[in-house]
Amino acid sequence: MASPTRTTAPATAAPPRGLPPTVAWLLSVACGLAVANVYYSQPLLDLIARDYGIDPAAIGLVGTLTQIGYALGLLLLVPLGDHVNRRTLITSQLGLSVLALAAVALAPSAPLMLAAMALVGVLAVVAQVVVAYSASLAAPGDQGRVVGTVTSGIVVGILLARTIAGTIGDLAGWRAVYIASAVATAAMALAVAAAVPSERRRTAERIGYLRLVGSVFTLFAQERVLRVRAVLALLTFTSITVLLTPMVLPLAAPPFELSHTQIGLFGLAGAAGALGAGYAGRQADHGRAERTAGLGLVAMLAGWLPAALLPHSVWWLVLAMVVVDYGLQSVHVVNQHLLYQVRPEAQSRLTAGYMLLYSAGCAVGAILSTVVYDHGGWTAVCLLGAATSLAALVTWWAATRR
Repeated sequence: MASPTRTTAPATAAPPRGLPPTVAWLLSVACGLAVANVYYSQPLLDLIARDYGIDPAAIGLVGTLTQIGYALGLLLLVPLGDHVNRRTLITSQLGLSVLALAAVALAPSAPLMLAAMALVGVLAVVAQVVVAYSASLAAPGDQGRVVGTVTSGIVVGILLARTIAGTIGDLAGWRAVYIASAVATAAMALAVAAAVPSERRRTAERIGYLRLVGSVFTLFAQERVLRVRAVLALLTFTSITVLLTPMVLPLAAPPFELSHTQIGLFGLAGAAGALGAGYAGRQADHGRAERTAGLGLVAMLAGWLPAALLPHSVWWLVLAMVVVDYGLQSVHVVNQHLLYQVRPEAQSRLTAGYMLLYSAGCAVGAILSTVVYDHGGWTAVCLLGAATSLAALVTWWAATRR
């Protein structure tokens, strides 16, 4: 497999004044809308199963196919950001997402709905194209802040998707959730096209598509920073998924017996942790990236102590979600900031490689946490999460020592 050529990769010329804060926040909202599409189905599965007559044991296919689509999009679409005009790529993906969301809402049969869900997952990776493009548009010394701002939108989108979908689903049915998202995404596509600057490309050698995609894996061999940061992504997102996936089980059971809408409100607590993204970005701009990542990893580990106290009060879980997610976002923003310093001409491919292990971490955490909960209850889940967080902290320590 041919490796990417550093001297002939497409170059971009960013506007000299950097990215205005208003545009950064617009892109943050765009990221939140895009990534939320992957998670809307979680509180709606019972409604979807009843509508199509799907066996409850098989309805999990909705989430599985959406996540598979997302992984495929990371590999097949995100690398294109190093090869084509990224504003055009972003607006095109948003426009196609509108069609995919409408197809989900209007699907007359389960197979068509599942296919449309997979397509929604593929196109949701536009969020990662946006993050990489935002970093390239940022002024020197401001990249961390911009990445933190845009990444905070992804965090809020993931955490609030369950709350929003549950509320709209209760009021107007599950199809209304996807209709509303299609309308919002269409408006966002128009806003991005009007407000986000286009990039000017210099004459450069064209890279074949297969070589472009293959170079994602070549970069793992070439760049140690990608290997280290991707492993940290794998471990930290495994940890947060271990917390979020099975928590519905103890919360819905006695003595709490919370409704789905009430459980969805816990996403608001996690969204508070999004503040960590902006703070981490500013610290990274001031040369304190590794220190910020280390403190974030310590916070993630410490957050499992209040999580273990859930049987005594739900407020302990609220505290745990704020602390763990704050630490996670600090690490995530620092990881991206350091990646974008290495190969500016390969930002999108670095993002794709990094996010592939992020997705793997989410999948591993979801599977392991439910199995562990079934065998050992909530205490065993907390031990698993703490062990994963400790492994991430040790990995970071060993990498920085080297």
